[in-house]
Amino acid sequence: MTHEDGYLPPSPLAAGLKGRCPRCGKGALFKGFLTFAPKCDVCGLDFGFADSADGPAVFVSLIGGFIVLGIALWTELTFEPPMWVHLVVFLPLTLIVCIGLLRPLKGVLVAQQYRTKAEQGRFER
Repeated sequence: MTHEDGYLPPSPLAAGLKGRCPRCGKGALFKGFLTFAPKCDVCGLDFGFADSADGPAVFVSLIGGFIVLGIALWTELTFEPPMWVHLVVFLPLTLIVCIGLLRPLKGVLVAQQYRTKAEQGRFER
C-alpha cells in the first residue's frame, strides 16, 4: 500500500530506530547527533514538521531509570558493595544508557508524528 505521495511508507519503529526518513525510509533524519537534517536527501521531505519536544527525554528517563536502577538494586542486595562502587559503575552506565536511547527514541517519535500527521492544536474562529 503506497502513500498518497507515491512512497511505500516504512514502519515508524524501523525508520525511527535507524534514524531514517519517515516517508521513504532511506534518507537520513539527523544531520548531527540530535539535530534534524533540513530535508531528506532522497525524497526531499521537509523535516520542518519534526518537533519531538520533551517526549524522548521522558521515555529515556523512564526506560533508562528502570534498567539502571534495577541493576543497581540487584547489585546492592546481592553483593552489598561500598557506595563508591555504585558511583564508579552506575554513574557511567546511566550516561551510556541514556545517551544511547535518546537518538533512537527521538527518531521513533518523529516517525510516529509523521505517520499520524500530528501537529499542534489550533482554535477555530
